Amino acid sequence: MESLSQFFASDLSLWGLFISSLLGATLLPGGSELILIGTLKAQPELFWPALIIGTLGNTIGGMMSFGMGWLLPMTQQLKHVEKVRNYGTPALLFAWLPFIGDALCIAAGWLRLNPWKAALFMAAGKFVRYWIVAISL
Repeated sequence: MESLSQFFASDLSLWGLFISSLLGATLLPGGSELILIGTLKAQPELFWPALIIGTLGNTIGGMMSFGMGWLLPMTQQLKHVEKVRNYGTPALLFAWLPFIGDALCIAAGWLRLNPWKAALFMAAGKFVRYWIVAISL
């Protein structure tokens, strides 16, 4: 664990990427892709750490939205929840999409879908998005 904190301390751009990706996955607007591009242009050797940290932050942010949905009373109706119910946690592969992704995460939480599976599918989709951005540089 100490080596992880040293790794973060040695490169503030990764902290910026983590915070940007975390906030960008919540209802707050964010541009973590731009931070990823800037980090990789300045330090291409951080390719894999940047992808992992960006994905981690973005997934944690998505799970925060999932948690908000979990806290909503079951009596409240959410639009388009049936589509998320039909597809289940694999629908969270699209949690990276602007606007739609937040709604997917909240709906999945409201439906009380398995949080571990939700995090896995969310992380997979978000990783692929960051990877496509990174290889297109």
